Formats: sequence, structure tokens, C-alpha cells
Amino acid sequence: MLEWLVHFALKLLETCRNILPIAVVIIGFQLLVIRKPLAHPKKIVVGFVFVLLGIVFFLEGLDMALFPLGNLMATQLTTPEFLGVNPGLQPVVWQNYRWVYSFAASLGFATALAEPTLLAVAIKVDRISGGTIRAWGLRIAVALGVAIGLALGTFCIVTGTGPYFFIIAGYIIVIIQTLFAPKLIIALAYDTGSITTSMVTVPLVTSLGLGLADAVPGRNPLTDGFGLIAFASLFPIISVLAYAQIAHNLSKRSLSSKL
Repeated sequence: MLEWLVHFALKLLETCRNILPIAVVIIGFQLLVIRKPLAHPKKIVVGFVFVLLGIVFFLEGLDMALFPLGNLMATQLTTPEFLGVNPGLQPVVWQNYRWVYSFAASLGFATALAEPTLLAVAIKVDRISGGTIRAWGLRIAVALGVAIGLALGTFCIVTGTGPYFFIIAGYIIVIIQTLFAPKLIIALAYDTGSITTSMVTVPLVTSLGLGLADAVPGRNPLTDGFGLIAFASLFPIISVLAYAQIAHNLSKRSLSSKL
């Protein structure tokens, strides 16, 4: 117990050091540029304490649960016994890793739906748009994009294919979609990519990529294990723009049929 408390105190001290520049910037601008005292200083101090404790507990949770869990799942899904291949001569055949793609897609869909940032943004968008953009519709569109992106990203790791081909092709698709998508959704669609790469998705996705690259023969975790975050950022943009385009076309057809 004492050892854990010492470790926790050191982690808290490190977090304080990392948060300190943020506090200096905010307080410095408030006092030196705006030249007004901080409103509710006691609440701000208490809030900062809660933030610090939350970050420390979250980082501890990553080390204890999320990172090992993602690595464990990647290792279990790529064992020769599970793949049904000869342990001594395990060929890297992409069809053998279909459960890896399924797990990556399921993980991406579930983590995107559970992402607190996406939930908050979806609720705000639903209110601001007056129900034109439904919260659940936006969340499902983003989750489908993350699922497809992670499945394709794990395929790149398994086959050793450079992810830049798919990333370049994906952004070309985004540019084409932007030309035809409703203006109401374009900026929001661009933001959904960064929304999904937050505190829930990133740890699991990173550990999955590193674990998969370490488990697949001939892959290097340093060169092949990263890149899944890029897929998780890009494909939600594509899926949200597609969702907006489909909803816009259906709305036009419904309106024209009534006329």
C-alpha cells in the first residue's frame, strides 16, 4: 500500500508539472492582459484539484487495464492455435486474421459510441440544429466510420501495406464529398475526426496496434504498430459526410413527393 501511495504521489507531481503551463497561461492572461481578478477563485482551485486527480487516476487505469487489455486481445487473436495454422510455419495470410478485423471494427464502434466528447457534441448539435441533425444519427455515423477505419488499419498491419495509400485515397474522397455535401455539416464532419481520438479510443486503439504488430510475424511495433489513430480520425469524416448527403437527398425526395 505504501509503495502504491508513493507511486501515486509521484504521478500526481508529474501531472501537476504538466498542467502548470496551462494554469500559467490562463491566469497570466486574466491578470496581465484582461486585468480583472479571477471569478470564483475557490471553485477554480477545487476544479483544478479534481482535474489533477482525475488525470492521475485515468493514467493509472490506462497502465493497469486498457493498455494490457488491448495487447492481450491482439495476442490471443493471433496465436497459431486460434488461427488454426502450424506454429512453426505460420504464414501471414490476411484471410486468417478475419477475427482481428472483426474485433477492431467492433472495438472502434463501441468506443466511439462510448466517447464522452462525441456524446456531448452530438447533444449540442441536436439542440442547435433543431433536430435536423439527430444525436443518435451522428453518433452512429461516426462509430461506423471508426469501425471501418480500424478494420482497414488492422488489415494494413497484418499485410504490411503502407497506410499512406489508404490515407491519401481517403482524403481525396473527403475532398470530393465536400463539394457535394450540405454546408451545414461540413465543418462538423471535419471535427468528428478529432472528437473520436480522445481519452477512451486512443489508449485501446494504440495498444491494439502495438500488440498486433508485435504478434504478427515479420511486423515491427515501431514501424507497423502506429497509424490506427489516423484511420480512426479520417473515416468518421467520410461516414458523416455520407450520412449528411444521404439524409439531404432523402429529405429532397420526400419534399418533392409531397409537392
